Amino acid sequence: MQERLIINFTPTGMIPTKDLTPHVPITVSEIVDDVLKVADIGITMVHLHARNHEDGKPTYEKEIYGRIIEGIRKYQPELVICVSLSGRNFSEFVQRADPLFLEGPLKPDMGSLTLSSLNFNATASTNSPQMIQDLARTMLENGIVPELEAFDIGMINYAKYLAKKGLLQPPFYFNLLLGNIACAQANLLNAGVMINDLPENSFWSLAGIGNAQLKMNSIAIASGGGVRVGIEDNIWYNSGRTELASNSALIKRIHTIAKANEREIMSPLEFRQKMNLSTEKGSFGRKLPIELIN
Repeated sequence: MQERLIINFTPTGMIPTKDLTPHVPITVSEIVDDVLKVADIGITMVHLHARNHEDGKPTYEKEIYGRIIEGIRKYQPELVICVSLSGRNFSEFVQRADPLFLEGPLKPDMGSLTLSSLNFNATASTNSPQMIQDLARTMLENGIVPELEAFDIGMINYAKYLAKKGLLQPPFYFNLLLGNIACAQANLLNAGVMINDLPENSFWSLAGIGNAQLKMNSIAIASGGGVRVGIEDNIWYNSGRTELASNSALIKRIHTIAKANEREIMSPLEFRQKMNLSTEKGSFGRKLPIELIN
């Protein structure tokens, strides 16, 4: 029997705006509603980006993340929640780490950790070695699991380095993102090399940027991996870019492809168990290692 399919849902991102697509959720209530809608269809986890309520621009503020998390957990308490710690818009550690200090019922289970600096089409995501290690250490100390973002094979090697330093602990979860202009391109060779180089005890999902989203998701489903999917990575439903996607439509399509490949969807509870995340009611994140408690 094949491993159940991890669906990592990315509803918003930092780039899509209402001018680009009316379907992108921006406000707290829109994001919560979209997450709850697709959770009813079936997802494993959600990768959240928060937006400022005044101008819709990305924000790092834990208060806004807290409101989103609260709204989701009111109805979907088991859903695994990851907060973005992106370096694309924010350069200071105190900004990027802010959501990691949410506590109690607002504590995120996971936080994104991009494993090197990289260039996008028009902007850069700056991730110095010190920043990456400081974010990893903070997550380790707070019992939050890194969602490891790798855009090329060198980033996977850096994750192994962090594990040797004790800053990452297994089991690991990787998002392998292909198709960005300055990184690994979205083809079978690059995907296979990256998957083959993952450390032991790793779970992984494939993501494709833009038109590559459907191709990479399909490859992942057929080859036993998970998927990262949502408007964050592609606002279009079709390759001809004549039909804008809704998040619900993207998730329904993943279910159709999964069914054709005889892949069942991994529940949030099963993923929690596999990643050593808390399964106790009202408790979130990973239990702190004994050496950090003492």
